Amino acid sequence: MIDAHAHLNDPAFFDDLPDLLARMREAGVEGALVVGYDLPSSQRAVTLARAHPPLRAAIGVHPHDSKELTDEALVALRALAREPEVVAVGEIGLDYHYDHSPRPVQREAFRRQLALARETALPIVIHEREAEEDVRAILDAEDGWALGGSWHCCSVDAASAAEIARHLFIGIAGWITFPKSENIRALARAVPLECLLIETDAPYITPVPFRGKRNEPAYLPRTLQMLAQVKGIPEMDVERTTTANVRRAFPRWTSVEGG
Repeated sequence: MIDAHAHLNDPAFFDDLPDLLARMREAGVEGALVVGYDLPSSQRAVTLARAHPPLRAAIGVHPHDSKELTDEALVALRALAREPEVVAVGEIGLDYHYDHSPRPVQREAFRRQLALARETALPIVIHEREAEEDVRAILDAEDGWALGGSWHCCSVDAASAAEIARHLFIGIAGWITFPKSENIRALARAVPLECLLIETDAPYITPVPFRGKRNEPAYLPRTLQMLAQVKGIPEMDVERTTTANVRRAFPRWTSVEGG
């Protein structure tokens, strides 16, 4: 299985990354997408992916940090996008829950990074919180759907998720295991398995029964198990299909394996 979204570039992992990678392998997780959220974390994602071949990198500026997407930062991201370990632009999008960056600034940063993805022929990793309408409107206006990629930690309603899945893979994270997250389980039932990815968003969204601990890729099997239970299908089918889906969502993944 592959963790389709993790922040192993986060300071939470600076002290024990070798042990974390060993636990990941022991849990049967064969790879992980390390996702940037600003320029330094994007640079670290590439460094980690280069040093540890089971990892790949996504580069981008999170909506929280949109105000940091200067012309100079965009030039640096463009250079990173040429690195073979980079398989996506992300995580990018809009977050209207915290509004750490002004909403007009978020929307402009989103558009600029969609343009970067088009220029570099890379798929995207979308972050959205309380901003579905505007995310979808910008994807419509910028032909962003055609880029492919994933809608990370998707939490829209089931009908919207099924529609989004016509264009982007849907990321299912650990909150599918939360007792009160029936909306996520309904979403998972509504979207075909061929359109789903499993992810940790480590160090966040730790699944049950590990709540209270720092999340990490070794906990991904718990999300897989719950997804299989929700779908009513064998775990091996979920593992096989979601692993193949990662390589479909991010075509460079396989080229790095082959090269």
